[in-house]
Amino acid sequence: MRTAKLRLLVLPFFGLLLGAGVFASGPQWGTDTVETHPVTDKIAYLVGGGGNVGVMVGEDGVLLVDDLFAQHAENIEKAVAALGGEGYSYLVNTHHHGDHTGGNEHFGQKATLVSHTNVRKRLDPGKPGALPVITHEAGMSIHVNGEEVVLLHFGPGHTDGDTVVWFTGSNVVHMGDLFFNVGYPFIDLNSGGDVEGMIDSVRTVLDLVPDDAKVIPGHGEVTDPAGLTAYVEMIEDCLARVRKAVGEGKPVGPDLVADYNERWGGFAFITPEKWVGTLETYVKR
Repeated sequence: MRTAKLRLLVLPFFGLLLGAGVFASGPQWGTDTVETHPVTDKIAYLVGGGGNVGVMVGEDGVLLVDDLFAQHAENIEKAVAALGGEGYSYLVNTHHHGDHTGGNEHFGQKATLVSHTNVRKRLDPGKPGALPVITHEAGMSIHVNGEEVVLLHFGPGHTDGDTVVWFTGSNVVHMGDLFFNVGYPFIDLNSGGDVEGMIDSVRTVLDLVPDDAKVIPGHGEVTDPAGLTAYVEMIEDCLARVRKAVGEGKPVGPDLVADYNERWGGFAFITPEKWVGTLETYVKR
């Protein structure tokens, strides 16, 4: 597997939005409501004004994957209670962005916070209660609720601290923001993100999980490995088109990906222009 080199590129627009804590999934932008979507008998995901929250309920307590913004904490707890969850065991942060870690300070009082090392480094040190207390470099396992929950890190992708959460017994994988099932992805180059690293990470997950696995994206609806394959093939093709245009000295614009817009162009945060701009910045680094 290719190990991508950390690259720090300045993207002021994205940095401003992320710092302000407004990055969220399109249809739920700014809402405090939380919707529950069951996946298996003990795995579900919650949809609100940010990234999808994974929920595992069982005899050892609740394991959460991400926690939206701070204002969602009460509604997350209500949704978890409705699923039969009692007590919290672990909270895994898939990366550091505010729409996935905003509830850390609240849930850190109830659960053990776990993340990749770079997530702890990038979170606000002025809020020690919101910082992960267990960190990993390349992955680890949590044995809880009768199964092994495997945390995986493959190098820079969406950011430099991505964790994939694989519920091995339930045959469910939570991708965090390595997978945007709502449109073109946001690859945060300013936080160590890497386009080819994202491709490698997704391809590695596809090699690991069974064909009948359920795949929870960071944003969008649950799907399967076939849906994840379509996503990574789109990224690969878009990158190849931009790389070719740059190499030939041709203009790089949104028309390069026009045929993908019906399926992938509907995410308001990452327009075709922004998506192609990210790829061009990456190619010209």
